[in-house]
Amino acid sequence: MPGEATTGQTAAAAATAESRTNGDRSAAGAERTTFAEHTPQDRLLTQRGLFAGPSDVVSKDLYTEIVRGVATRTRESVTLDASAKVTGNTYFGRFPASYWQRWTTVKQVTVEAVVTGSGHLSVAASDVEAEPRIVATREITDAERTAVALEAKVDKFLDGGALWLDLVTDVGQQLTVTNVRWTVEPPEKIRPTAVSIPTTNRPDDCLATLRTLADSLPALETLDAIYVMEHGTDRVDSREGFTEVAERLGDRLHYITQPNLGGAGGFTRGLYEVAEHTETEHANVLFMDDDVLLEPDLVIRLTAFSNKAANPIIVGGQMLNLLHPNQLHVGTEYARLNTLEPGQPVEHSLTTADLLGVDEETGKPNRQERRLDAGYNGWWSCLIPYEVVQEIGYPMPFFFQWDDAEYSYRARAHGFPTVTLPGAGVWHADFHWKDWDEWHRYFNLRNSIITAALHSPFDLNVVCRVLLAQVVRYLLGMQYGLTATLIKAVEDFLAGPQILHDGGVAAMKEIREIRAQYPETKRHDATEVPGIASNDIEIINNAPRPALQRVILLKRIIDRLLGKHRFALGAVPNDEAHWWHVSLFETAVVTDASQEGVRVRSYDRQKMFELGKQAVKVLNRLRKEGPSVRAQYQRAMSELTTRENWTRLYQL
Repeated sequence: MPGEATTGQTAAAAATAESRTNGDRSAAGAERTTFAEHTPQDRLLTQRGLFAGPSDVVSKDLYTEIVRGVATRTRESVTLDASAKVTGNTYFGRFPASYWQRWTTVKQVTVEAVVTGSGHLSVAASDVEAEPRIVATREITDAERTAVALEAKVDKFLDGGALWLDLVTDVGQQLTVTNVRWTVEPPEKIRPTAVSIPTTNRPDDCLATLRTLADSLPALETLDAIYVMEHGTDRVDSREGFTEVAERLGDRLHYITQPNLGGAGGFTRGLYEVAEHTETEHANVLFMDDDVLLEPDLVIRLTAFSNKAANPIIVGGQMLNLLHPNQLHVGTEYARLNTLEPGQPVEHSLTTADLLGVDEETGKPNRQERRLDAGYNGWWSCLIPYEVVQEIGYPMPFFFQWDDAEYSYRARAHGFPTVTLPGAGVWHADFHWKDWDEWHRYFNLRNSIITAALHSPFDLNVVCRVLLAQVVRYLLGMQYGLTATLIKAVEDFLAGPQILHDGGVAAMKEIREIRAQYPETKRHDATEVPGIASNDIEIINNAPRPALQRVILLKRIIDRLLGKHRFALGAVPNDEAHWWHVSLFETAVVTDASQEGVRVRSYDRQKMFELGKQAVKVLNRLRKEGPSVRAQYQRAMSELTTRENWTRLYQL
């Protein structure tokens, strides 16, 4: 049962685990979770100078790069042999000075280190054009675990630029550097911070994240609590290592069982808990996905930035691709609300960029020099000050998808912008390895329309044109289940705010039942395609993107209406599964984006006509009823985002 001790737990550990589960308001739990601002005991740590990542899959060159000679790098130390140079001008090695100058009260930063041997330390800086300069230097001779400090002004960076530490040895020298810390003057009070991690049937991933946090506890001095919201049946506390990690985290860890309200309900619970147990209006809640490869320094970097911010702001971390650890997903992003497009790179932003590579246009290394403004930040790692919650309320009960964008755009309208901080990164599963044709597409569509209704001009001519274009592409590509998913999303938007009454539980069940009626939504092993001998499926590659797309589109539509096909059967690689190619087939065996199987798309004229008529009908309704439904959502938002509504959803 929830809260019951797992095998091998001590009685004390079992009691602790039980008081942390089920979302109860136990007296012991309340005592443990009283948040208050702290009086700083020392300078504020903004980031550590690390020389290797949290996993062997991560290149050490993301932390420091050996420019010449021989050097030995471990997580917290580097040793340079003679005639060597190591630079911190790397993704994790740089101090994002431009962002600190723009958004915080910091005027100067100190680089502290412990050194042994002889060599040269220097703090270098860049500008918006990536031109380097030296701002502080120190010659080291025959040191023996000597503490050194170099100071650098945080100025001349407003449009862009960063700071980093360079290490050099000459002939006959050897230098070891450890305990590198970038520190600033502390605020009068340190804001308490809680991490909020929802998890659903990913116990091993979530446990690994908790273990990483436990391993770094001495450095995470601003971290007061870790809330894990358990939604699944394959539970984190069922794993053998949970007891040991829970004991190491001690009173910081709060493991709560609650109804599965998706990511929105999981993340929001952290805000909910902090609000109930805080003695101050100044507190932080750091959202974090359960399936990330965590760089724990992220906690230090985001919380320090928030602690020194001139005004409360949402501070987000960046996402690096887990399957390609050197690759930055996007530097800074925004959403085109009226065309329902999230994840759009801001102008000048790095996008799917190799952080160890060079920019093809400039020939310079891929560094994030220019300071950029974000529209929103994904909740793979995002820090929200409690002041934002007090002003604008809680997130919408969206279940998941678009909850992060909606909250940031709502916050911005109340004077709380979002900052995506370079160098604060976590590794998350690559988005393009997740197939678009899944049940969660329903939430993406429905919630995007709601968000557009709340925070954009909501030009229904544009919205309907965008959705109709998607319907045409889906039907040409024989994605009938995806078309039905879109229709259901629009219908539920038109049903009004009551569709959010249960937080998305019923909608999740309904959309899965709807999609189960369409065979192409199911994934199969490539050698076990139903009704087709695998040896008969030959790859048929596509032609380049047509120059006259409208002409080709019209031709493909006519062919589909007449039931004409160029190919009876063929295999189509995922990256070539465009509408103008798949629409040539009677049956196309398309590789799933996960590369773990295939989807079988088969032409069905009756389904095409039925779904096409339904789609046109519901989009005509959207065009006519949209303004009045929009007003309903605008009126309901203040109630949907209240603490009372979330209390009801959590069944507390």
